[in-house]
Formats: sequence, C-alpha cells, structure tokens
Amino acid sequence: MNSQADFRPAVVVIGASGGIGRAIARVAARDGGPVVLTARSIEGLNAAAAEVRDAGGEPFTLALDVLAHDSTTQVAEFLARNGLYCDVLVNSAGYGLRGAAIGLPMDDQLGIVDLNIRALTELTLYFLPQMVARKRGGVINLSSVASFTAGPYMALYYASKGFVRSFSQAVHQEVRRSGVTVMCLAPGPVSTEFYATAGARHASIFTLLPMLDAQYVAEQAWRGFRSGRRIVIPGLSAKLAVYAARLLPASLLLPLIARLQRSGNDPCPCGSGKKYKKCHGARHK
Repeated sequence: MNSQADFRPAVVVIGASGGIGRAIARVAARDGGPVVLTARSIEGLNAAAAEVRDAGGEPFTLALDVLAHDSTTQVAEFLARNGLYCDVLVNSAGYGLRGAAIGLPMDDQLGIVDLNIRALTELTLYFLPQMVARKRGGVINLSSVASFTAGPYMALYYASKGFVRSFSQAVHQEVRRSGVTVMCLAPGPVSTEFYATAGARHASIFTLLPMLDAQYVAEQAWRGFRSGRRIVIPGLSAKLAVYAARLLPASLLLPLIARLQRSGNDPCPCGSGKKYKKCHGARHK
C-alpha cells in the first residue's frame, strides 16, 4: 500500500466518454500525468483512454454511474487503489431535455437535477477541501450560456446550469487565495451529441449561434483554468449572447426564447391538453 506521500496528482474527468469532457481529457493529457476517465459507457471510455495515451497522458478508466448513491466513494477508492489523488476535478457529466415542463416525464426532469446539480455538488464538496489543504489544484464545472437566463421549454436544464454558474463563482471567491481554482466553463452550442440526446437538434435557438468545436472549447477551458480564471465563455458569439441576455428585459427575452425553443407538438400552456400547433391558432390569435 502506498503511503500518502507517494500518491500522484491526477486529473479526474467525470463524463469523459464524449463531448467536452473527453476533449478536456485530451488537452489535460498533454501535461503527461495520470488522467482518470469516468463514465457509464465502457466503449466510450476505451476510446477516450486511447486518445489520452496518444496525447501523452497516462489513462485510468472507471466505468461509473455518477448517480449511484456511492459514486463519490467509488471514485475516491479507485484513486487510492491506484496511488492517485484528485488534483483537478472536471465535472462535465450532464444532460438536458427540450419540451414543456408539464409535458416531459417528471422522473426524467428530476434526473437533470440529480446529475447536473446534486452529483456535481457532491463531487466538488468532497474533493475541494483536500485541494485546499494541499494548496493546489482545482475544479472545472461545466455550465452554459444558458445559465444567464431562464429557459422556457428547457426549464430544468437552464435552471441547473444557472446553479452551476452561481455555485462555482461563489466557491471560487471563497478559495481563491488558497492556491486552488474553481472555474465555471460556460460555452454556447458545442458540436457534441448533447442536442440529439436532449431532443433539441432542430430547435431554432441553437441555429442562431454557430456550433463551436469541442476541442476549441477544451483548449479555452484548460488555458483559463491554468490562469486562475473564475469563468470562461469561449467564442465571440457566446459572449454576445450573454451580453444580450443581460441587456434585454425578461418581458422580451423569455417570450423570444420560448418561441425559438417551442415545438408545435408541445402541450399548449393554456391547459387545454391539446398540442400547441392545434390549440394556438384556435385560442391565441
């Protein structure tokens, strides 16, 4: 059994089998150290591990459902068994659903809260005190430009990302003099599988902003984290979207977002029980 002094620092990526998490793992691997990859998909983990190895890192894979009640303990025990400690935690696991809150399954919506908020918070609160004690390392929490406004027809997703941004920035301020960085990454649309999974691939709001490449977002994230940044918003279009969200009053912004994200097959908010496209013309001319 290794003594604590023999443990090596590792970058731990939660949700590493695809998307931004996998891209950040590739970037982090260039430093040449251990990169611990966690996700449910074994196939995705194996592919990510090969990329980390090719980039110069030392990959470790842990197939894990982060919603399991003992998932944080599983990560900690895996690190200890391999003589590692969490130096940098990347919380990139998450999902969203497009549709009216009254029309989407409640359990699926509560799953957004469990994964995007509860799991991220638990992992952060578990590993952050150890980082502060060592006076090094930090956390990258994945948020979104969606965090700067409410989001009709993706209500839980927008709200969850708002929590991530608020929580991350607050904790950044609390620990910023300790040598530890807590950074919020808030990109706009990124070319990943997220939009297909969320049922939002054809939502008009995501066609207004250009899709960013996940590798570009990861590069910006890692550079910002190493510079001690509080928040990173990659891309000019995302920065402009944030500016617009701050500038426009909610009375204009929320109906606009609703219109851009709504589908004619969503339940009409009037409570008629009919689909929006059938009810809207009859009752809301």
